Parts: sequence; structure tokens; C-alpha cells
Amino acid sequence: MNLIKKLFVLTVVSFMFAQDAFSANMWINDLRKLFLTNGAIIYEINLRTFGAEDSNHNGIIDFDEAEESGNFLNAIQRLDELSQKGINTIHVLPITPVGKTKALGTAGSLYAASSFDTLNPQLASKHTALPIKTQALKFINEAHIRNIRVIIDLPSCGSYDLYLERPELFVKDKSGQPVIPADWTDVRLLNSGTETAVNKDVFNLYKGFVDMVLDLGADGIRADVATNKPAKFWKDLISYSRAKDPQFLWLAESSDSWTEGVSPYAVFTPYNKLLEAGFDGFYGSYFKLKDFKNGKELINLVANTKNITSKYNEPKAVIGSFTTHDEMSPILVNGVKLSQMIMWLDATLPVNSYFVDGFDTGDSYLYMWANKEAFKTFTDDDIYFVHRGKIDIFNFSRRPGGTLDKLAAEFAASNRIKNTFLPFINKGKYVTLKTTSPSVFAYGYGYEGKSVVVFGNLDFKNDIDAEIFVPKFNKDNSVIPVKIESIPIAQKNGFKINLKAGEIIVLLLNDTEIK
Repeated sequence: MNLIKKLFVLTVVSFMFAQDAFSANMWINDLRKLFLTNGAIIYEINLRTFGAEDSNHNGIIDFDEAEESGNFLNAIQRLDELSQKGINTIHVLPITPVGKTKALGTAGSLYAASSFDTLNPQLASKHTALPIKTQALKFINEAHIRNIRVIIDLPSCGSYDLYLERPELFVKDKSGQPVIPADWTDVRLLNSGTETAVNKDVFNLYKGFVDMVLDLGADGIRADVATNKPAKFWKDLISYSRAKDPQFLWLAESSDSWTEGVSPYAVFTPYNKLLEAGFDGFYGSYFKLKDFKNGKELINLVANTKNITSKYNEPKAVIGSFTTHDEMSPILVNGVKLSQMIMWLDATLPVNSYFVDGFDTGDSYLYMWANKEAFKTFTDDDIYFVHRGKIDIFNFSRRPGGTLDKLAAEFAASNRIKNTFLPFINKGKYVTLKTTSPSVFAYGYGYEGKSVVVFGNLDFKNDIDAEIFVPKFNKDNSVIPVKIESIPIAQKNGFKINLKAGEIIVLLLNDTEIK
């Protein structure tokens, strides 16, 4: 090859590499816009387990047998899977280092932060010479390439290790001891100050966290127990982040049903003050679904959250917090039927969909070694501490996942349907529909001559005969079944049906617009 040809080839190759690099840096954050129009389909992941390789299938990662826990790099291999399931946003549980003293679990709780501006070394792959920051950057960039936004979790408290290092950051009780909030024995309560006097030291601690996640290219923050800080604390921090990225999302772990702090020594800022401070959204009380017996309870909850989110000058939104890492697996509560109901409620209610890793395949989060003495530990705790039926955030454990492939297929379908139904949810008229059974809920949307109708049975033990009244509907009108098991009988102004225990039905009325 002569010199000119060689130069030409090198130029083309260089251009291709430069183009790839340029494209990788072209991600434009749109998470706030997506979230505030109910379009986020969020999948919560614990990086320590998300890509874990448990080759001997004992549920624990045995490093001595060359098994690998989840980390930034092996998480990348699962991003295509999430994209195929319709996930467009991931909520990554804390990536900060964890405390090892007075710890819970053999790896330490993800929420026991020992630093707020560095990355958890547990999340670094040992199969590369790349520094951990580069690994984190690569993970987030690979998510963006697949059009998946990234929310990073901000812990509410500090570990005991951090208290020993910087005791001035923490609240002290009357005897001068650091305060243990609620029953979280592995953390201590940070002193964030008051509405009139924010603690600058703690504020700067959190400001360092914001700088770190912005530098990594993340798209938003979920603030753990956001009620523990004064509104002014959050307002100043949110304003700081928005000056750097106007589309940066702030999601508050807060609920309209929370009325008191986690300790008599803790600040308590209610959800409405958090929204006024700049948070884009909160949890609502959708986690109460498992306790509902009456269809009106769900309908009233939807009406309440719609009313809350409409009160502010700037748009606000909620997540469908039916299942989170703090909630027991739906499989244990009411079986597959509850999981199906949750995914279709997420797809059809005015909420951002929210799911935990393993939900879509029916993981019960039951670990055979749970709360037993450990063979090996990396903290001062020698017990495999686990909350029964909840995803493990305390140990180096297996990748979450069940065996219900049919549920996984329906999960992907419901996420696709949500995207189709967004114009109804955002632009249509939401209507509560009357039913003849107390345990049955029914609602719908009318938009551009069509309607989406949803009804379900909150009795997970008994089949129910019910009629659902749909104004202007005629039995000769076009009905397209979207999610159906039992066959509804069309009649004037609605349907008659025998709903199976825990069943949910979704219909598209092609030539009827309810108002």
C-alpha cells in the first residue's frame, strides 16, 4: 500500500473513531420531560447483584471460587435485555462506599454511606485495569446508547464509620450519642440543620454527591427518605444541580401518607413542602394496593394524587410505587395475579411505571441462607441479614430473577402498551366508571373518539360477578381486547363479566369516547 493510500485509510479510521466518540458524548438528558409526562418506565437495580455470576447456584457469591458479584461493567451485558423489555430508565441503588462497622449483612447495607463523593469499590470489576470512575462512566454511557436514562440513589444517613471519621456531621441525643433513626442500626442521623439555618457541612457533603453523579453523566437523583432534610436544604441543592443540567430529575422518597419523622431528633418535611422545594415527583401511596379490599380505595388514591400534582405552578408527577425494594414480593403477597395487576395499573394509570429487578420474572426474594450465620463476611456482621421477601441489599448475593417466563412476556407487552396509551393518559379525559361490586375498580380515558377502559377485582380469593358502566357505549361498538382473561359481555352502557380473583381487564373502545 503506498503512502497516500495509507494516509487515506488512517484518516477514515480516525474519522470513524472520532465520530463514535462524538456520538457517545451527544446524549441529551430529557428525563424530567419524560417523567413529568408519565413516560418513564423505571427499573430499580442493585448493581451489586444485577450482573452477579453465581456459578454454583448456592445464592451467595463465593469469591474464593472465582465467582463475581455485580459491578459497573458486568451490568452492561443486561442493558439490552432491559431495553427489549421496554425499560427506558433505571434507578440505581446507592453506589457510594458502605460502612463496615456496626453493619448489617456481610457486605454492608447499600444505604450505610461511608462517603458521599466517591464510588463503592465493591462495584469495580477486577477483570480490567480501568479505574472505577471510568467503569462507571462506561456503564452510564452504554445505558444512554440504548436510550436508557439513569437515576442514582442518594442515601439519607451516614454509616457509623463516617460518624467516627466526622462526628460533627451528625445529630446527637441528650447524652451526646449519635442518633439511630427508626430501627436502622447500621446508620446514624445526619444533622442537616433547619429551615432557617441549613448545616453547611452536610449540605457540602451532598453537594459533593451531586457533583459526582453529574460528572458521571447521570440523569437524576432519587433522594432516600427526603423528609429527613429541611425544604430549604433541598431547594438550594436542586437549584445547584439545575444550573448545571435543567433536565436533571429529582425524585423524593416521600408519601402523602407519611406524617412523622424517623426519629424525635429528625427533621420532618412533608411531601408538599418537598414538591415546593423543587422535587419533580414523589411516591404517592400506591404501595398500599396490597391492603386494599374496596375498589374505591384505589380510585380515591388516583383522584388524590391527580389533585396533588395539579396544585403546583410547575408540573409534578408520581411513580407507581406498588412494588419497591422496601415492599415484599407481590408473588408472596397474592401470587402472579398481583404482579399482573401491578404491571397493567402502571401501564394505564397517570403514573410513571416502577419495578424492582426480578419482579418481571416472579422472584420471591427468598434466600435459603437468609439470617443464618455466614461462612465469610466482609463487615463486622457475621449474619446474612435479609428482609424476608425483599430484594437483598446487604450481602453479595445472587442475581435477582424468577422462572416465570410467561409473566416476563406480559411485562414487556404491558410496557409497550403504556407507550401506546400515553396520549390517552396525558391528553385524554380520565373518568371513574361505576361498578356493581365493591371489590371492583373501574376507570377509563376518552381521547379523539376512542377510549381505554380498565377494570379489576381486588378480591384475590374469590371470583366476582360485576357490571361496569361505560357511558355512551353500545353493545355493537368496536372493542379491542388488550389484556383479557375472562370474556366481558357487551351490553348497553357497559359490560357484564365474571371477574376471576385478582383479575384485571384492559380494553380499547375503537369508536366510543367516554367523557
